[in-house]
Amino acid sequence: MELQDNGMCFVCGPKNPIGLKLKFELKDGEYITRFTPRVEHQGFLGITHGGIVSTVLDEVMARLVYALGHRAVTAEMTIRLKKPAVTGEEHTFIGRVLSESGRVVQCAAEARNSAGELVAEATGRMVKV
Repeated sequence: MELQDNGMCFVCGPKNPIGLKLKFELKDGEYITRFTPRVEHQGFLGITHGGIVSTVLDEVMARLVYALGHRAVTAEMTIRLKKPAVTGEEHTFIGRVLSESGRVVQCAAEARNSAGELVAEATGRMVKV
């Protein structure tokens, strides 16, 4: 399987007209992005849809593995939504690698609100292709 990037990724693609266009940075082995959800990202009034939060958690893990030089896809992901991700508030998403064995890279990610409170966390199993 060949993985190709045409700039249309929903989370990071600069060419996607409805995408989030998030920027990422690698710092001390962690991959970090900041995201301020808007009202069009909500489920209930003022609360970011859990699917959007999950998508950014997935992306911060997958992009970290890619930044480390591996072509990989998400094979499994577990998400725990701890408290509402309030729209209009900046959230920080951080991904890290937990372990690597053969074709499998185990990762973890978290999302924190502007007060530093844990909003969501995830673990993921990425498989190199």
